[in-house]
Amino acid sequence: MEQQEYAAGTTRVAGGTSDGRTGGAGQGTTVAVVAVREAGPDAPQETGGAVLSPDPGLLRLAHWFAEADPGTADDLCVATFGLYPARHFGVPAEPVTGPEAAAGDAVSWWHGPTAHAPAALRVREPRPARRQRRARRDEGALPVVRSGAKPGLPGKHRKPEPTRSAAGAQDRSAAAERRIAARLLLAHPLVTASGPHADGFPLIRRHRDWLTGQFDTLLGYRLVVGPWHARLYKAGLGPGAARRLEHPGTGAPFTPGGYAQLALALSLLVDAPERLPLGPLLAAMRDAVPGRAATPADLAMALAALADWQVLGEIPADRSADGVVLTVDRELARAVPAGPPALADDPADLIRRAAGAEPGTAVRRRLAETPAVLAADLPADQRDWLDLHRRTGPAALAEFLGLEAELRAEGVALLDPADELTDLALPGAGTLAQAALLLVERLVEEVRPLPGEATGADVPIPDALIDGVLGDIADEYGLPAGWRRDYLADRTALRRDALDLLHRMGLITPAPRGTRPPGWLLRAPAARFAPAPDLRPAPGTGRHSRRETPVGVPSGPRAEQRA
Repeated sequence: MEQQEYAAGTTRVAGGTSDGRTGGAGQGTTVAVVAVREAGPDAPQETGGAVLSPDPGLLRLAHWFAEADPGTADDLCVATFGLYPARHFGVPAEPVTGPEAAAGDAVSWWHGPTAHAPAALRVREPRPARRQRRARRDEGALPVVRSGAKPGLPGKHRKPEPTRSAAGAQDRSAAAERRIAARLLLAHPLVTASGPHADGFPLIRRHRDWLTGQFDTLLGYRLVVGPWHARLYKAGLGPGAARRLEHPGTGAPFTPGGYAQLALALSLLVDAPERLPLGPLLAAMRDAVPGRAATPADLAMALAALADWQVLGEIPADRSADGVVLTVDRELARAVPAGPPALADDPADLIRRAAGAEPGTAVRRRLAETPAVLAADLPADQRDWLDLHRRTGPAALAEFLGLEAELRAEGVALLDPADELTDLALPGAGTLAQAALLLVERLVEEVRPLPGEATGADVPIPDALIDGVLGDIADEYGLPAGWRRDYLADRTALRRDALDLLHRMGLITPAPRGTRPPGWLLRAPAARFAPAPDLRPAPGTGRHSRRETPVGVPSGPRAEQRA
């Protein structure tokens, strides 16, 4: 059906229903794109009997990428492909106790319980690549082995354990499988039967009807499950989403030129033959945009991403060798775009259209995809919805995805204690994660507002403070903790990358455009990673005030007599 639509000339790829045929991001999403295939001025490239002709919508997108600044190119990628992973804090804060408990969710992140751990406790070995946990098997299928007993026999001092009905165990197993599948799709919107997450693909197929309904109802996302792949079509996140594609091998962020080469290659691969020589593909890409040469790094970045998504088969290291033939999966190539820009007037219009939704759906998307949702960041209608559904809205998503809701005066965060449903880890192993966490801790201690002080969700950070604090922690922790020597030698690079990590985690944000000098703002959720503030009043100095006695120094009348 989809192949027939593409060949006939029209493929609707965003908006509509969730039947997997016509629609993109699902119910509640603006119909952002209809890619219309029509005759264009570009000359088709012949490849052994086949003709490579670029898709006009994706070709237009390639031009937009090439002309965009890096931030706009990142947002355009999110709006067009929707292949970004969810991102959540992993460490829960201490429970609210004492006088703060009466305030409930009115406790501020600035002064509430924290998830801070001393620096010495944060050093941990690098974790293996995240894999979704398997569903726990039915207990009836496991051998009965209890402490102090032979296999299959209970100990004589053990009380008999209550038996569970087979139906109840199956219900729990099915619920666990659905949650695993939902988390996998939210972390990896494109899952194939032969890819790195193939273990979870049977679960997605088994529960596809339930998953399709839940994603459509809660998030307005369309889920398409075929025999060999599953694709969750996510919506855009709007401008300033702090998401980007990265080279799957090196982790280098995509450049506007890399995005342009990616869109250009896709425009040719959606109708390419299954076996495609590399030379004609590169020639067709050059012919589609005459006068605009691609750098080898941009081209390599685009081909690596396509191979990582399995749109292309294995690409040889030496691409200059004659006779290199690529294996093309047209079905996956057509599954990658979530919204070619046929109806949008310009990149900004496409980014806006791709994120459009009714207030409840828009807020739930932010909760499901971002570390924290601050009420101050929301439009008035979304802020009103969050105020009205402050508990029930996050609770429904938390139940669906196995997360925990953290409610604070400034907003809401959904936490993943398993630390799996995120592409960035904080706390985390490595120089950059450790430096960023130490930096944000000390920034919070320096500029955190006092209780009762009038402030919003953000507090300005003096630029000199960032340099001073980062220099102090590099001197204090760098060599003893074995930090990377290139970062210790280049403090400018350390500052740039540490601030970038904190920005992508939603702990800092750039000052509004036009601010002089430009700088950064510290966000309220950053305080959850710092030590809890000491809000006790300072001891008085009058003669009737009690003076604090240093530890180890005796106090009381006898101490005064000794004095």
